[in-house]
Amino acid sequence: STPNVRTGARVVGGDGRLVGIVDAVFVDYLLVRTASLLPIDLYVPRPEVSGDGELLRVAATRRQAYERWHRPLKRAPHEER
Repeated sequence: STPNVRTGARVVGGDGRLVGIVDAVFVDYLLVRTASLLPIDLYVPRPEVSGDGELLRVAATRRQAYERWHRPLKRAPHEER
């Protein structure tokens, strides 16, 4: 589990490259804004995240993170349908 996660924390992938920055913290997932020219929101499940404080890790690479956790046409998990 990730007890001490806060906005602004950096998320790095399994390859050691920066995936993005935590933009919001929810019970079941983290909203991570990618560190790219055109930022993309990733909805990363909490169980996928390890680490504490300012640096968090996911096993996925940046490309895998995008493929797994980008939700282009869906609403955020916390929004009402």
